[in-house]
Amino acid sequence: MTESPWLVVGLGNPGSSYASTRHNIGYMVADRLAEMAGGRWKSHKPTRTDVVEGRLGGPSGVRVVLGRSRGYMNESGGGVRALSTFYKVPPTQLVVVYDELDLPYETMRVKFGGGDNGHNGLKSIRSSLGTGDYFKVRVGIGRPPGRQDPADYVLKPFSTPERKELPLVVETAADAVQTLVARGLEIAQREFNS
Repeated sequence: MTESPWLVVGLGNPGSSYASTRHNIGYMVADRLAEMAGGRWKSHKPTRTDVVEGRLGGPSGVRVVLGRSRGYMNESGGGVRALSTFYKVPPTQLVVVYDELDLPYETMRVKFGGGDNGHNGLKSIRSSLGTGDYFKVRVGIGRPPGRQDPADYVLKPFSTPERKELPLVVETAADAVQTLVARGLEIAQREFNS
């Protein structure tokens, strides 16, 4: 009996019109993890998602399934539940990477459990799994300026100054995921909870 892989899901919205938006930072991190695992996204018809199966940390590294839902953010839970069931992954081996309004840009937090904080992707996952007890990598996108509606802000592309830092933000979040699955929560928190 082989041990269940880790399931790492990056949240976002499908399609080119959303690709560079703040709400899609989870997809961006998942893309970087796919590169690190040496894999390419493949359509996984039974779960209506795209997946990469591989290892993080080299050939003898940790076995992972990377996932991206093909549905919209507020429907993320269906894909996460389908992947969890298909690959027999318990919530304690699930990592969800997503954008966090309440953290300044260029900061992140790795945590286990906790609330949804108004995030529609997390609400959908909690509803589908029946629990919020899984690992989260919260990538800070900051609050909207002035009176801009947060729902509008998350669907806008990163600003020019933010885009300069974006590759490093994505790389750091991907490193945080790899550290979490390979070395555990405490070490990941110590190294990445800036």
